[in-house]
Amino acid sequence: MSQLLILAAEKENPLVPPIPELVIGLIAFVIVFGFLAKKLLPNINKVLDERREAIEGGIEKAEAAQTEAQSVLEQYKAQLAEARHEAARLRQEAQEQGATLIAEMRAEGQRQREDIIAAGHTQIDADRKAASQALRQDVGKLATDLAGKLVGESLEDHARQSRVIDRFLDELEEKAEAAR
Repeated sequence: MSQLLILAAEKENPLVPPIPELVIGLIAFVIVFGFLAKKLLPNINKVLDERREAIEGGIEKAEAAQTEAQSVLEQYKAQLAEARHEAARLRQEAQEQGATLIAEMRAEGQRQREDIIAAGHTQIDADRKAASQALRQDVGKLATDLAGKLVGESLEDHARQSRVIDRFLDELEEKAEAAR
């Protein structure tokens, strides 16, 4: 440094500042640096620590959220699988109920068909009896008229007419049964 002082004293170099300015600048720098170190550095460190904690907390929160999302996803998948199983069970029950309902409807239809057939047979028997009775009366009347014309006398007597008709029809029925 002494050479520097000697050189500075000999000539004024524009690159070398004067010593009193250099000392004052150095003192001002130390004061400003000390002030910044005492006041601003703790605040800067505090802000940096808060940021680091926020970032670390954010990462922890993100990991916790991801873990929670994973558990929710697993629950959702389990619920979905359960819902699919339930849907399959309900579909199976519906198919069974449908098959049962179809079987019941078939049985009901069969029963109604048999009832209709039985009613038809009953109606046919009643119609056949009514037709037989009407035919018996018509045949009796014709037979009486024919017999009266053949005999030459009137067979108008009701009791006699009934006996003749019944005897004639009974003979016809016996012949029909014998033919079978």
